[in-house]
Amino acid sequence: MHPQNLSTDPICEGATDSERGSAALEFILVGIVLLVPLVYLILALGQIQGQTLGAEAGARHIARTIATSSNIEDARSGANRVLASVAESYGMEPDRVEFAMECRPVEAACPSAGATVIVTLTTTVTLPLMPSVLGIDGIATVPVAATAAQKMSRFWGTTR
Repeated sequence: MHPQNLSTDPICEGATDSERGSAALEFILVGIVLLVPLVYLILALGQIQGQTLGAEAGARHIARTIATSSNIEDARSGANRVLASVAESYGMEPDRVEFAMECRPVEAACPSAGATVIVTLTTTVTLPLMPSVLGIDGIATVPVAATAAQKMSRFWGTTR
């Protein structure tokens, strides 16, 4: 038995040296071209999902805090504490996180007894690996918002 010569192999009979490629090199090149954007997409979607979960949790907890507070001052200070805690827990930038509160039915004072408090928390997510050169990191953002509603007790604001 002697080793088979490639030039006499019937499969490679018409192939010249310039037509023989390297499958490993082609696989690595195509793999990098496809894998890098895929990894970036996974990172970006993961970061957006994390901030979305944080916004939803923040809105829900702030609404509950307001509904269980005894007066407006306690509601505001509790809401600010919850907002700071959620921003820290979910890695949100505190200066980009804001919340708004409204009541239904619309009354002069919000929150008030018997109303439904609606809290909307908004933030923006900066996409990963965006440089701060020329303000690109400010442009490459995704807005995220979450809303939660909580029914206030009809005895809210009275002395307990």
